[in-house]
Amino acid sequence: MNRSELVTALAERAQVTRKDADAVLTALAESVGDVVAKGDEKVTIPGFLSFERMHRAARTARNPQTGEPLEIPAGYSVKVSAGSKLKEAAKGK
Repeated sequence: MNRSELVTALAERAQVTRKDADAVLTALAESVGDVVAKGDEKVTIPGFLSFERMHRAARTARNPQTGEPLEIPAGYSVKVSAGSKLKEAAKGK
C-alpha cells in the first residue's frame, strides 16, 4: 500500500475527504518526526506502534569488496516497535 492508497483508505474509513485525510497523515508524520528529532521522549500509539530515537555507538566495519576496515561514526537512528494489536494482526488473527 502506497501513500495515496493509504489516504484513500483513511478517508473512506473515517468518512472524510481525501484532502482532510492527507492533511491528518502529514500532520502525524511531522509531529512524530519533531518528537523523534528532539530525542527526549518516545511517541507511543497504544497497541499500534512506538517510535524512539536511539543512539548508535561508533564501530568498526569492513568494506565487503576490499576487506579494508573502516570506522563508522556514532550517530542516531529510529527504533520502531510494533504494539500488541499490530502483532496480533500480523499473525492473521
